[in-house]
Amino acid sequence: MIQISSDAFSEAARAVRATLGELPTPIAAIVLGSGLGGVADTLSDARRIPYSGIPRFPSTTVAGHRGELVSGSWDGAQLLLFAGRLHAYEGYAAADVAFPVRLAHALGARTLLVTNAAGGIRRTFRPGDIMVIRDQIAFAQRSPLVGRERDGEPRTPEMVDAYDPGLARLLVSSGRAARVPVVEGVYAGVVGPSYETPSEIRMLERMGADAVAMSIIQEVITARALGMRVGGLSCIANAAAGITGVPLDHSEVLRAGTSAAERVGNILRETVKSLASARQSGERL
Repeated sequence: MIQISSDAFSEAARAVRATLGELPTPIAAIVLGSGLGGVADTLSDARRIPYSGIPRFPSTTVAGHRGELVSGSWDGAQLLLFAGRLHAYEGYAAADVAFPVRLAHALGARTLLVTNAAGGIRRTFRPGDIMVIRDQIAFAQRSPLVGRERDGEPRTPEMVDAYDPGLARLLVSSGRAARVPVVEGVYAGVVGPSYETPSEIRMLERMGADAVAMSIIQEVITARALGMRVGGLSCIANAAAGITGVPLDHSEVLRAGTSAAERVGNILRETVKSLASARQSGERL
């Protein structure tokens, strides 16, 4: 197995800076999931670079994922937004899927906020709900840390509180501030690209999962290995397989993500505002 060297991320970071100019240290890096790319359009002073313009950056091949890195700000707080993510089911190695996280870290980000569209497993969830992720289940996933140990990345990072409790509380309070109701739960990540069977959903339900999708896992594991704080939001796009008997369709996922983009963006904006204020005061939220 060929593993991307650590030098590749430094090279990618240099290329981003050469194109966008020297970037202030970001308050956070945000990965936008299916249908949520429009959040990037709300940044002030936005500067963009397509993934194809970044050395060694894999290309996105999934509908609803723009494939561009956007640098900009909300209320003066500097951000990096990855409009579109990579998935293992596109044929990429787990380490490739985590490329945006390692690039964000090389560009100075120490907080990662991940978003996606997911199927609701918990019976009380409804399409359109926004779930603050409290924990994750990596179901049949390959770790992005497989291979030789990288400098600065322990091969066996601590995954207790993989989703930082302080960030989770902040996302919940940001939902209140933005007048966007949120729910909380455990996220299960599967490989895909086929949807789960009803039996698999029942199994995940018994394992304690509240929502399921085909992303995030490799990003979060890598971020924890790098010592980054992680927070997550899942937009519940539909009921998972077998919950209602309604067939699943990716176009439905995209519509749900697009309709939720403004609410997700408002929660993220409030969160970033609080993080920026905490940085100025030296407080840790």
